[in-house]
Amino acid sequence: MAKYITAPLTKEQARSLRAGESVYLSGSVYTARDAAHKRLCELVEQGKPLPFPIEGAVIYYVGPSPARPGQAIGSAGPTTSYRMDAYAPTLLRLGELGMIGKGKRSPAVVEAMRETGAVYFGAIGGAGALLSQCVKSAQLICYEDLGAEAVRRLEVENLPLTVVIDSQGNNLYETGRAAYLEQRR
Repeated sequence: MAKYITAPLTKEQARSLRAGESVYLSGSVYTARDAAHKRLCELVEQGKPLPFPIEGAVIYYVGPSPARPGQAIGSAGPTTSYRMDAYAPTLLRLGELGMIGKGKRSPAVVEAMRETGAVYFGAIGGAGALLSQCVKSAQLICYEDLGAEAVRRLEVENLPLTVVIDSQGNNLYETGRAAYLEQRR
């Protein structure tokens, strides 16, 4: 059975989720890819505030296409997450509790997730047009010069996701593969 959750997340919400669970996420989500992550971490190094509240934040690794008339956003499919792995531990330790993307994460990210109680959600790659229908509004927050990769606040409603790695480090990419191979024996 799917869970319905709202962002920003609470630590209790994040810690209650388990790898393999389906969720529908509503609320405020921020977009950022690698160039934006680099700039955010530079702000942290300089002791400057981030341009959005990081406590409980969910960051969606997406560079949406331009919105068509009458739409909040264009196609909004996930990008490959490992490109954010150098930066994710810093933001997790500042209070980020959720990440949305596709693909594997580094051991350093998984360890930071365990330390902070964060979760990694998978979104369906190749379904960006369908996922964009869950976005009710999009507001530019910063880094407009990055174009599609600028940081935006999205208001989403029932964005379908799967918990890929939970706050305990359980990883669906590992457990799912093992279960599949076991069935084939």
